[in-house]
Amino acid sequence: MRYGLCSLLLAAATLHAFEKRAEAAEAATGIYLLGSRSVGAGITPPPGLYFNDDTYFYSGKIGGGRTLPLGGLLVANVSAQSWINLPTTMWVTPAKIFGGDLAVSLTTPFGEPRVNANLLVNSPRFGPIGVNATDAQLDVSDFFVNSFIGWHAGNFHWQLGVGGVIPSGTYVPGQLSNVSLNRPAIDVFGAITWLDPAIGWDLSAAAGFTFSKANTATDYKTGNEFHLEWAATKYLTKEFTIGLVGYFYQQLTPDSGTGALLGAFEGRVVALGGSIGYMFEIGKLPVSTRIKVYREFDVRNRMEGTAGFFTVAVPLAIDSSSQAAPLKPIKAKF
Repeated sequence: MRYGLCSLLLAAATLHAFEKRAEAAEAATGIYLLGSRSVGAGITPPPGLYFNDDTYFYSGKIGGGRTLPLGGLLVANVSAQSWINLPTTMWVTPAKIFGGDLAVSLTTPFGEPRVNANLLVNSPRFGPIGVNATDAQLDVSDFFVNSFIGWHAGNFHWQLGVGGVIPSGTYVPGQLSNVSLNRPAIDVFGAITWLDPAIGWDLSAAAGFTFSKANTATDYKTGNEFHLEWAATKYLTKEFTIGLVGYFYQQLTPDSGTGALLGAFEGRVVALGGSIGYMFEIGKLPVSTRIKVYREFDVRNRMEGTAGFFTVAVPLAIDSSSQAAPLKPIKAKF
Protein backbone atom coordinates (compact mmCIF):
# COMPACT_ATOMS: atom_id res chain seq x y z
CA MET A 1 0.00 0.00 0.00
CA ARG A 2 1.11 3.60 -0.54
CA TYR A 3 1.53 5.76 2.55
CA GLY A 4 0.20 9.30 2.10
CA LEU A 5 1.83 12.49 3.30
CA CYS A 6 -0.44 12.64 6.35
CA SER A 7 0.66 9.20 7.53
CA LEU A 8 4.28 10.08 6.93
CA LEU A 9 4.04 13.25 9.01
CA LEU A 10 2.17 11.51 11.80
CA ALA A 11 4.60 8.61 12.00
CA ALA A 12 7.64 10.85 11.87
CA ALA A 13 6.38 13.25 14.52
CA THR A 14 5.04 10.74 17.00
CA LEU A 15 7.94 8.35 17.04
CA HIS A 16 10.15 11.05 18.54
CA ALA A 17 8.23 10.44 21.77
CA PHE A 18 9.87 7.11 22.55
CA GLU A 19 13.56 7.58 23.26
CA LYS A 20 14.05 6.52 26.81
CA ARG A 21 17.01 7.10 28.96
CA ALA A 22 19.12 9.63 30.69
CA GLU A 23 19.76 12.85 33.05
CA ALA A 24 20.74 13.85 37.30
CA ALA A 25 20.48 11.96 40.64
CA GLU A 26 22.64 8.82 41.10
CA ALA A 27 25.39 8.94 38.46
CA ALA A 28 23.99 12.45 37.74
CA THR A 29 21.65 10.62 35.38
CA GLY A 30 17.91 10.02 35.29
CA ILE A 31 16.10 7.23 33.46
CA TYR A 32 14.32 9.65 31.10
CA LEU A 33 16.37 10.79 28.10
CA LEU A 34 16.15 14.57 27.95
CA GLY A 35 15.48 15.93 24.48
CA SER A 36 13.79 12.80 23.20
CA ARG A 37 10.36 14.41 22.81
CA SER A 38 10.33 17.38 20.46
CA VAL A 39 8.73 17.92 17.05
CA GLY A 40 5.20 16.53 16.90
CA ALA A 41 5.42 15.29 20.49
CA GLY A 42 1.62 15.25 20.92
CA ILE A 43 0.70 13.66 17.58
CA THR A 44 -0.47 10.03 17.47
CA PRO A 45 -0.21 8.28 14.08
CA PRO A 46 -2.97 6.04 12.67
CA PRO A 47 -3.37 2.53 14.10
CA GLY A 48 -0.50 0.36 12.95
CA LEU A 49 3.04 -0.78 13.69
CA TYR A 50 5.98 1.68 13.65
CA PHE A 51 9.74 1.51 14.13
CA ASN A 52 11.98 4.31 15.39
CA ASP A 53 15.74 4.19 15.84
CA ASP A 54 17.60 6.91 17.74
CA THR A 55 21.35 7.18 18.12
CA TYR A 56 22.13 9.46 21.06
CA PHE A 57 25.51 11.15 21.57
CA TYR A 58 26.65 13.04 24.65
CA SER A 59 29.89 14.80 25.53
CA GLY A 60 30.15 16.54 28.89
CA LYS A 61 32.22 17.11 32.01
CA ILE A 62 32.12 18.34 35.58
CA GLY A 63 35.36 19.89 36.83
CA GLY A 64 36.56 22.11 39.63
CA GLY A 65 36.95 19.14 41.97
CA ARG A 66 33.16 18.65 42.14
CA THR A 67 32.07 15.14 43.07
CA LEU A 68 29.57 12.67 41.60
CA PRO A 69 28.28 9.28 42.83
CA LEU A 70 29.03 6.81 40.03
CA GLY A 71 28.75 3.03 40.17
CA GLY A 72 28.85 3.09 43.97
CA LEU A 73 32.06 5.17 43.92
CA LEU A 74 32.69 8.86 44.60
CA VAL A 75 34.48 10.46 41.66
CA ALA A 76 35.57 13.98 40.70
CA ASN A 77 36.62 15.90 37.58
CA VAL A 78 34.48 13.59 35.45
CA SER A 79 34.32 13.73 31.67
CA ALA A 80 32.24 11.45 29.46
CA GLN A 81 31.75 10.76 25.77
CA SER A 82 28.85 8.39 25.27
CA TRP A 83 26.71 6.92 22.54
CA ILE A 84 23.51 4.95 23.01
CA ASN A 85 21.33 3.33 20.36
CA LEU A 86 17.61 3.15 21.18
CA PRO A 87 15.57 0.95 18.81
CA THR A 88 11.84 1.35 19.57
CA THR A 89 8.87 -0.58 18.25
CA MET A 90 5.45 1.04 18.72
CA TRP A 91 1.96 -0.38 18.17
CA VAL A 92 -0.92 2.05 17.88
CA THR A 93 -3.85 -0.26 18.60
CA PRO A 94 -7.35 -0.01 17.10
CA ALA A 95 -8.69 0.37 20.66
CA LYS A 96 -10.38 3.62 21.71
CA ILE A 97 -10.22 4.83 25.33
CA PHE A 98 -12.16 8.00 26.23
CA GLY A 99 -12.19 8.75 22.50
CA GLY A 100 -8.40 8.50 22.14
CA ASP A 101 -6.09 6.00 20.46
CA LEU A 102 -4.23 3.54 22.71
CA ALA A 103 -0.55 2.91 21.91
CA VAL A 104 2.24 0.83 23.48
CA SER A 105 5.98 0.68 22.77
CA LEU A 106 9.15 -1.12 23.79
CA THR A 107 12.68 0.33 23.71
CA THR A 108 15.74 -1.95 24.07
CA PRO A 109 18.81 0.34 24.36
CA PHE A 110 22.48 -0.52 24.17
CA GLY A 111 25.58 1.66 24.12
CA GLU A 112 29.02 2.59 25.40
CA PRO A 113 29.68 5.38 27.90
CA ARG A 114 33.36 6.32 27.96
CA VAL A 115 34.12 7.88 31.35
CA ASN A 116 37.28 9.46 32.73
CA ALA A 117 37.45 10.44 36.42
CA ASN A 118 39.59 10.88 39.51
CA LEU A 119 38.65 8.28 42.13
CA LEU A 120 38.00 9.67 45.60
CA VAL A 121 37.59 6.30 47.31
CA ASN A 122 39.44 3.02 47.11
CA SER A 123 38.20 0.90 44.21
CA PRO A 124 38.80 -2.87 43.97
CA ARG A 125 38.92 -2.47 40.21
CA PHE A 126 40.92 0.74 39.73
CA GLY A 127 43.02 1.09 42.87
CA PRO A 128 43.48 3.64 45.69
CA ILE A 129 42.36 7.21 46.23
CA GLY A 130 43.61 9.83 43.80
CA VAL A 131 43.98 7.50 40.81
CA ASN A 132 42.85 8.78 37.41
CA ALA A 133 40.87 6.07 35.62
CA THR A 134 39.19 5.65 32.22
CA ASP A 135 36.50 3.08 31.58
CA ALA A 136 34.47 2.18 28.47
CA GLN A 137 32.12 -0.80 28.32
CA LEU A 138 29.72 -1.74 25.52
CA ASP A 139 26.60 -3.17 27.21
CA VAL A 140 22.84 -3.60 27.02
CA SER A 141 20.78 -1.08 28.96
CA ASP A 142 17.41 -1.38 30.74
CA PHE A 143 14.18 -2.04 28.82
CA PHE A 144 11.69 0.83 28.69
CA VAL A 145 7.97 0.02 28.23
CA ASN A 146 5.67 2.90 27.35
CA SER A 147 1.90 3.34 26.92
CA PHE A 148 -0.21 6.39 26.12
CA ILE A 149 -3.57 7.59 24.80
CA GLY A 150 -3.64 10.21 22.03
CA TRP A 151 -6.39 12.62 20.98
CA HIS A 152 -6.95 15.11 18.13
CA ALA A 153 -9.12 18.24 17.78
CA GLY A 154 -8.53 20.46 14.77
CA ASN A 155 -4.92 21.64 14.81
CA PHE A 156 -4.42 20.38 18.37
CA HIS A 157 -3.03 16.92 19.20
CA TRP A 158 -2.23 15.68 22.70
CA GLN A 159 -1.24 12.58 24.69
CA LEU A 160 -1.28 11.31 28.26
CA GLY A 161 0.80 8.30 29.18
CA VAL A 162 3.01 6.34 31.53
CA GLY A 163 6.29 4.53 30.97
CA GLY A 164 8.32 2.15 33.07
CA VAL A 165 11.95 1.06 33.27
CA ILE A 166 12.65 -2.62 33.90
CA PRO A 167 16.24 -3.22 35.16
CA SER A 168 17.39 -5.69 32.55
CA GLY A 169 20.79 -4.54 31.40
CA THR A 170 24.33 -5.27 32.51
CA TYR A 171 25.19 -3.30 35.67
CA VAL A 172 28.45 -3.75 37.60
CA PRO A 173 28.97 -1.94 40.96
CA GLY A 174 32.35 -0.19 41.07
CA GLN A 175 32.42 0.18 37.28
CA LEU A 176 32.57 3.72 35.88
CA SER A 177 30.99 2.81 32.54
CA ASN A 178 27.45 1.49 33.06
CA VAL A 179 24.81 2.09 30.39
CA SER A 180 22.29 0.43 32.74
CA LEU A 181 21.15 2.40 35.81
CA ASN A 182 19.81 -0.69 37.64
CA ARG A 183 16.81 1.07 39.19
CA PRO A 184 13.10 0.54 38.48
CA ALA A 185 11.23 3.75 37.68
CA ILE A 186 7.93 5.10 36.37
CA ASP A 187 7.59 8.19 34.19
CA VAL A 188 4.16 9.89 33.92
CA PHE A 189 3.92 12.37 31.04
CA GLY A 190 1.75 14.56 28.86
CA ALA A 191 2.49 16.10 25.45
CA ILE A 192 0.72 18.59 23.19
CA THR A 193 1.25 19.79 19.61
CA TRP A 194 -0.34 22.63 17.66
CA LEU A 195 0.23 21.97 13.96
CA ASP A 196 -1.19 24.34 11.35
CA PRO A 197 -0.84 22.69 7.93
CA ALA A 198 -1.80 25.91 6.13
CA ILE A 199 1.25 27.83 7.36
CA GLY A 200 3.53 24.86 8.12
CA TRP A 201 4.24 25.56 11.81
CA ASP A 202 4.57 22.92 14.55
CA LEU A 203 4.65 24.08 18.19
CA SER A 204 5.11 21.22 20.65
CA ALA A 205 5.74 20.71 24.37
CA ALA A 206 5.98 17.70 26.69
CA ALA A 207 6.29 17.43 30.47
CA GLY A 208 6.63 14.53 32.89
CA PHE A 209 7.44 13.34 36.40
CA THR A 210 9.79 10.44 37.13
CA PHE A 211 9.54 8.30 40.29
CA SER A 212 12.42 5.90 40.98
CA LYS A 213 12.94 2.98 43.33
CA ALA A 214 16.32 2.22 44.88
CA ASN A 215 19.30 0.78 43.07
CA THR A 216 19.65 -2.39 45.16
CA ALA A 217 23.35 -2.79 44.25
CA THR A 218 24.28 0.56 45.82
CA ASP A 219 21.31 1.24 48.16
CA TYR A 220 20.82 4.58 46.43
CA LYS A 221 17.30 5.95 45.97
CA THR A 222 17.05 8.81 43.50
CA GLY A 223 14.55 11.58 44.30
CA ASN A 224 11.51 12.50 42.20
CA GLU A 225 12.29 14.36 38.98
CA PHE A 226 10.53 16.79 36.61
CA HIS A 227 11.35 17.27 32.92
CA LEU A 228 10.00 19.71 30.31
CA GLU A 229 10.76 19.83 26.58
CA TRP A 230 9.66 22.12 23.76
CA ALA A 231 10.09 22.62 20.01
CA ALA A 232 9.13 25.26 17.43
CA THR A 233 9.45 23.90 13.91
CA LYS A 234 8.83 25.32 10.44
CA TYR A 235 8.10 23.21 7.35
CA LEU A 236 10.16 24.95 4.66
CA THR A 237 8.88 22.36 2.19
CA LYS A 238 6.67 19.31 2.60
CA GLU A 239 9.84 17.27 3.18
CA PHE A 240 12.27 19.63 4.94
CA THR A 241 11.91 21.20 8.42
CA ILE A 242 14.05 23.39 10.63
CA GLY A 243 13.45 24.58 14.17
CA LEU A 244 14.47 25.38 17.73
CA VAL A 245 14.37 22.84 20.58
CA GLY A 246 15.06 22.89 24.31
CA TYR A 247 14.62 21.15 27.64
CA PHE A 248 14.51 21.85 31.36
CA TYR A 249 15.16 19.38 34.20
CA GLN A 250 14.75 19.79 37.95
CA GLN A 251 15.03 17.18 40.69
CA LEU A 252 12.17 17.82 43.13
CA THR A 253 13.03 15.69 46.19
CA PRO A 254 16.39 14.66 47.73
CA ASP A 255 18.23 11.41 47.18
CA SER A 256 18.32 8.93 50.06
CA GLY A 257 19.72 5.57 51.17
CA THR A 258 23.08 4.53 52.55
CA GLY A 259 24.62 4.94 49.11
CA ALA A 260 23.68 8.64 48.90
CA LEU A 261 27.00 9.77 50.40
CA LEU A 262 26.62 13.29 49.00
CA GLY A 263 23.22 13.84 50.61
CA ALA A 264 20.31 15.39 48.69
CA PHE A 265 22.27 15.87 45.43
CA GLU A 266 19.32 17.52 43.63
CA GLY A 267 20.16 18.26 40.01
CA ARG A 268 19.08 20.89 37.50
CA VAL A 269 19.81 21.70 33.85
CA VAL A 270 18.55 23.85 30.99
CA ALA A 271 19.40 23.27 27.31
CA LEU A 272 18.71 24.99 24.01
CA GLY A 273 19.44 23.83 20.49
CA GLY A 274 18.25 23.29 16.96
CA SER A 275 16.87 20.56 14.72
CA ILE A 276 16.58 19.76 11.04
CA GLY A 277 14.39 17.06 9.55
CA TYR A 278 13.98 15.47 6.14
CA MET A 279 11.34 13.03 4.90
CA PHE A 280 11.57 10.92 1.76
CA GLU A 281 10.32 7.67 0.26
CA ILE A 282 12.16 4.45 -0.57
CA GLY A 283 9.84 2.92 -3.11
CA LYS A 284 6.48 3.35 -1.41
CA LEU A 285 7.90 3.34 2.11
CA PRO A 286 8.06 6.79 3.79
CA VAL A 287 11.18 7.44 5.86
CA SER A 288 11.61 10.27 8.37
CA THR A 289 15.02 11.47 9.55
CA ARG A 290 15.94 14.16 12.06
CA ILE A 291 19.07 15.61 13.68
CA LYS A 292 18.82 17.48 17.01
CA VAL A 293 21.63 19.15 18.96
CA TYR A 294 21.31 20.59 22.50
CA ARG A 295 23.77 22.73 24.47
CA GLU A 296 23.36 22.62 28.25
CA PHE A 297 23.74 25.50 30.73
CA ASP A 298 22.55 26.55 34.21
CA VAL A 299 23.70 23.13 35.46
CA ARG A 300 23.77 21.90 39.06
CA ASN A 301 24.89 18.49 40.41
CA ARG A 302 25.51 16.87 37.03
CA MET A 303 27.77 17.09 34.00
CA GLU A 304 27.45 19.97 31.54
CA GLY A 305 27.83 19.28 27.85
CA THR A 306 26.35 18.82 24.40
CA ALA A 307 23.75 16.21 23.45
CA GLY A 308 22.77 15.07 19.97
CA PHE A 309 20.21 12.77 18.36
CA PHE A 310 20.08 11.14 14.94
CA THR A 311 16.66 9.62 14.31
CA VAL A 312 15.26 7.37 11.58
CA ALA A 313 11.56 6.41 11.68
CA VAL A 314 9.45 4.24 9.38
CA PRO A 315 5.90 2.83 9.48
CA LEU A 316 6.02 -0.96 9.22
CA ALA A 317 2.28 -1.51 8.74
CA ILE A 318 -0.72 0.84 8.87
CA ASP A 319 -4.20 -0.52 9.52
CA SER A 320 -6.07 0.62 6.41
CA SER A 321 -9.41 -0.39 7.97
CA SER A 322 -9.02 2.21 10.74
CA GLN A 323 -9.77 5.87 10.33
CA ALA A 324 -6.56 7.91 10.08
CA ALA A 325 -5.90 10.80 12.39
CA PRO A 326 -7.43 14.04 11.09
CA LEU A 327 -4.31 15.82 9.86
CA LYS A 328 -4.39 17.79 6.63
CA PRO A 329 -1.42 17.81 4.24
CA ILE A 330 1.24 20.43 4.91
CA LYS A 331 1.12 23.43 2.59
CA ALA A 332 4.50 25.03 3.11
CA LYS A 333 4.73 28.67 2.10
CA PHE A 334 7.88 30.61 1.26
